[in-house]
Amino acid sequence: MAADETTLAEGTTVDHLTETYRAHYRSLLGLAALLLDDVASCEDVVQEAFIRVHSARGRVRDPEKTLAYLRQTVVNLSRSALRRRILGLKLLSKPMPDMASAEEGAYVSLERDALIKAMRGLQRRQREVLSLRYFSDMTEAQVAEVLGISLGSVKAYGSRGIAALRVAMEATV
Repeated sequence: MAADETTLAEGTTVDHLTETYRAHYRSLLGLAALLLDDVASCEDVVQEAFIRVHSARGRVRDPEKTLAYLRQTVVNLSRSALRRRILGLKLLSKPMPDMASAEEGAYVSLERDALIKAMRGLQRRQREVLSLRYFSDMTEAQVAEVLGISLGSVKAYGSRGIAALRVAMEATV
């Protein structure tokens, strides 16, 4: 019985695991790297493997099998990590599409139609000033030059046109 206890003690000592760690940590890290894609996960898996083998050292009776247990534990933990990642990716919410929904498109179309109808109800000069100023992105000076009117007239027609548009658009809502 003393021989069995000696074998058990040799296979489960902390010194034996420490020696195994020093001798095989890099090779176990390489094994994890073949299965996982980032260094941090590989290091975590190898550390966890050593912790689990240390915790279960009572079952590892043969010191020659310690490395085999570690390798198998690294493989199993790597598989589990990959399964968790895949499950996490499946559970992530799907990103919203970049395009507007059909409802938004219909609403924008209705607003545009209402704006065009309201613009048609403006006086000719107000419509011209607003079209050039806001839809053609011209400055007030450029609008005055194109229409051949004074800068003050552009401001007055623009101000009155916007006020009339507000009234017309509020009436459609």
